[in-house]
Amino acid sequence: MATAAQPAVDIEPSAKDIRLVIAASSAGTIFEWYDFFIYGTLATIIGAAFVPSDNELVRQLTVWAGFAVGFGFRPLGAILFGYLGDKLGRKYTFLVTVTLMGIATAGVGLVPSVQSIGLAAPAIVILLRIMQGLALGGEYGGAAIYVSEHCPPARRGYYTGFIQASVVGGFVLSLAVVLGCKLLMSDLTWNAWGWRVPFILSLALLAISLWMRFKLSESPVFKAMKEQGEMAANPFVESFTYPGNKKRIFVALFGVAAGLTVIWYTAMFSGLTFLKGPMQIDDTVAEIIVGIAACIGMSFFVLFGALSDRIGRKPPIVWGYALTLLLLFPCFWVIGWVMEPTVALAGPDTKITPSGGQVLVILGALLTLSALSGATYGSVAALLSEMFPPKIRYSSMSIPYHIGTGYFGGFLPLIATWIVARTGDPYSGLWYTWFVVLMALAVSAWGLRPGPPVDFQENG
Repeated sequence: MATAAQPAVDIEPSAKDIRLVIAASSAGTIFEWYDFFIYGTLATIIGAAFVPSDNELVRQLTVWAGFAVGFGFRPLGAILFGYLGDKLGRKYTFLVTVTLMGIATAGVGLVPSVQSIGLAAPAIVILLRIMQGLALGGEYGGAAIYVSEHCPPARRGYYTGFIQASVVGGFVLSLAVVLGCKLLMSDLTWNAWGWRVPFILSLALLAISLWMRFKLSESPVFKAMKEQGEMAANPFVESFTYPGNKKRIFVALFGVAAGLTVIWYTAMFSGLTFLKGPMQIDDTVAEIIVGIAACIGMSFFVLFGALSDRIGRKPPIVWGYALTLLLLFPCFWVIGWVMEPTVALAGPDTKITPSGGQVLVILGALLTLSALSGATYGSVAALLSEMFPPKIRYSSMSIPYHIGTGYFGGFLPLIATWIVARTGDPYSGLWYTWFVVLMALAVSAWGLRPGPPVDFQENG
């Protein structure tokens, strides 16, 4: 079908233009994911401020339910902003999403506590989380497609790997800001109002992101498509009626998005909860350890993105899933094994500062999980961009991605915490991740195209 092919682009972006595209898109993605993850990073203190209960488990479950609500609205954001991105353009759509995210995040930092305004406090926070979810549903697809459509095909995996790494960068930035604020404030100040500063800081990050993104021009593929009259009449409807697209969406959802997300969230959020909870590691120390692992682990996303340019998109994903099934439980078992003697000596409810040797073992386990996450995540922006026709690419890519990441990944902390609470086994929550990855392995092995990377018109 002629209109399915990648539209001819008359002027290839220069190396300088591509660097600006990657820098602006990556920075915006870092800031937007910072806004989303700061809620998870400060889950404990948010529970104390906004949940009307003295029961710690109830608070934890309620906060993770609020975390899941944001993810639950990501698919709706993907539908809305995917439609706009395919109709109005990539650039202006993700200018809107980053603005919405920044305003909603700052709002969380300004909501009075439950002690001040009662149940209105958690209700407002949930509303702001919904706004965040809508914004994030449009952000990732826009940034990933924008970079992909600027890149030379032979290096698409490498360049879009920076977008994938930027997701982790948002988590790292959230930890760095929290730790920096704690360092500059007394415990009394931090617990009273200082924890609000990282949320309000998102307004400054929003200003920087908008400044960088306003300097960008529209995607050359979108401009060529518009000039050639190849725009979709209704991108949402056509995403499900275009020949072969139902299978592509199925594979993107259950074989790609669901699997990669639970691996990364298990490595970072479950890892952080495991260290702070059953391992009784001091909160700040645990945040530093996970932050270091995440910071180092970002390189794996770019590395595997580049590798996919050479060996194809499918092998790193399939092998990453297979190795995750083998190594997921051992990575957490080794952390428990190295910390067990210290935890036993300390007794219950006593916070621990691990030794240097223990920290190295923990870092090794978390970096193993980060490498597996990089293998399954690093090439995904390039892969999904190549899977779908340009005129409905924003919608077709965003919808399965955000359903998969929003529901399978976003509900992971809540589901895993509930499983652990029911069983009393701190490792039992990992079974949720294991079975989702098993499903993703089966679907990706069956549905992903083998061979070297190709643009959609060559994909058929």
